Amino acid sequence: MKFSLFVHMERTDPAIPHARLFAELEELALTAEGAGFETVWIGEHHAMDFTIAPNPFIQLAHLAAKTKTIRLGTGNVIAPFWHPIRLAGEAAMMDIACEGRLDLGVARGAYSFEYERLLPGLDAMGAGLRMRELVPAVQKLWEGDYAHEGQFWSFPTSTASPLPVQEGGPPIWIAARDPNSHAFAVANGCNVQVTPLASGDGEVVSLMERFNTAVADHKQVPRPKIMLLQHCFVAESPAEADQLADDLSAWYGLFGAWFANKRPIHQAIMAPLSPEERAAVPHFAPEVVRKNLVIGEPEEVIARLKGYEALGFDQFALWIDAGISHQRKAKSLDRFIRHVLPAFA
Repeated sequence: MKFSLFVHMERTDPAIPHARLFAELEELALTAEGAGFETVWIGEHHAMDFTIAPNPFIQLAHLAAKTKTIRLGTGNVIAPFWHPIRLAGEAAMMDIACEGRLDLGVARGAYSFEYERLLPGLDAMGAGLRMRELVPAVQKLWEGDYAHEGQFWSFPTSTASPLPVQEGGPPIWIAARDPNSHAFAVANGCNVQVTPLASGDGEVVSLMERFNTAVADHKQVPRPKIMLLQHCFVAESPAEADQLADDLSAWYGLFGAWFANKRPIHQAIMAPLSPEERAAVPHFAPEVVRKNLVIGEPEEVIARLKGYEALGFDQFALWIDAGISHQRKAKSLDRFIRHVLPAFA
């Protein structure tokens, strides 16, 4: 099982300059490359300092000039916000910039907050339909001389310009949860990204079962890869692990609030949940998060990850967004590299 880093710029304090966050993201990415990580993943989000990446290709292009070996992945671009010709061309240009190290992650998106600002009236169902039309069109544009007549986009014969460095185009990863998404990804020769969020290992097993079913149902397609995205933090003591669990509990509470899209937002920032609001979401309570996420001292983290490796995951992405300081993220990543990674050499 290979390891990668899933990281965003994130801000809860308007006094922190965005430029500082940009530099800190670079530092974490370079640390991951130095440790031999497979990929650094950055997603797409709009008008929210909770995750700052209006176009992940910009951050990845910057990292392309700073790195040599680590792959650079979009985790993920939001399908309904892209025209197929634009995505095919920009992804190909990015692949040139990083000399063939691009991985293109694509998702339908999750936040109604973003839908109502960029495509008013869009819902998850419509976003999923757009993703299913977009991905095959991008693949065809990389082949060239492709005309498209679809439900959401139509265009005459076109070829992606430029063309990507990687033969056949960069690997495409589909963010999948329901069985239909797994089936779509496998049928179209795409890899699969899954995240149980804070649901625990029962959901991890279920996600792998859905993937294996899709693979079994498409025997004519070579088995794609599957990546597990999960929060992972290495603590130096039980007390620090408990503190991290409380931090992640607060982060997930805020994540749920952004998803619900009901609380006020000022200057792209949503205020932390009050103790009463946190108590109203017991499925994100610190003790639940401590159990369900990969948080603990090195031996505990190794054992948890060995279990995921045994399930058949090809890649594990350390999700480092947590609303905590850059220094604490860097220390946890350093402990992972020194104390956990050697167990998977």
